[in-house]
Amino acid sequence: MKNILIPTDFSKNAWRTIEYALLFFKDETCTFYLLHVYSPAFYRVDYMTGGPEMSGIPDVGVDISIRGLEQTLKDIKKEYQNPRYRFELVSSFNTLTDEIRELSQRKQMDLIVMGTQGATGARQVFLGSNTVHVIRKTRTPLLAVPSQTTYRPPRMALFPSDYLSHYKREDLKPALDFIRAHDSRVLILHILEKGGLTDSQKDNKRHLERCMEEIEYEIVEEPAGKLPEAILQFIAEHPIDLLVMMNRSHSFLERLLVRQNIDQIGFHVKIPFLVAPDTSDPAA
Repeated sequence: MKNILIPTDFSKNAWRTIEYALLFFKDETCTFYLLHVYSPAFYRVDYMTGGPEMSGIPDVGVDISIRGLEQTLKDIKKEYQNPRYRFELVSSFNTLTDEIRELSQRKQMDLIVMGTQGATGARQVFLGSNTVHVIRKTRTPLLAVPSQTTYRPPRMALFPSDYLSHYKREDLKPALDFIRAHDSRVLILHILEKGGLTDSQKDNKRHLERCMEEIEYEIVEEPAGKLPEAILQFIAEHPIDLLVMMNRSHSFLERLLVRQNIDQIGFHVKIPFLVAPDTSDPAA
């Protein structure tokens, strides 16, 4: 059984994310944790003395949060009946990032599924700030779902690699499990560098190929280009359904996270984006 955490703010975008997750895992046995985090507009004195349950003072934020979660669950059961699913509702007074990190550790989450805001106005935003903070703070795999995404089976997944990491099989396993469950094909994308691969990179490449042996994959090499633009360009020009990246310091991913606004190159990732922790990273 998989434990899947889905934060929600009860918006239309959050509902689309829930729908995507329910369809993505429709053939698997899962417990979905629906999380709503609320923060009152100001800190009340009763929070300093043990919270509203100790003082007896009602908390409107709690009521709104719980009602929203209960209504979301009713909507799910109305639209997506699946005997493989069970649900837990979590309402928390906390910051979103801290609650996700704590709950992921406590309940041993296999995956976090979050919606992203996508393009806003004339500017292209790669990921919303909440998603970026969670990626940086948690060691749990995260699936980011763009706000306008409609579900389609992920038949083609893109895995960019510079072969600088000797990935641990246990780090790759969550992503490979998702890929295998959907009979997806993987393109391992390498952007060529001047001077070719070092001996260490060649060894890491062979190791990655061994890890991919049980799935259908192909290695694609693209001419040297500016990163991360080269990856975004490849996605724009090919039928990719899922982007998979390892969360490593000084990686393609970090460059994307640091450069939130990429409007000057005119690309926006409009496909789901799976981020897996890389514990081989010395900085992890």
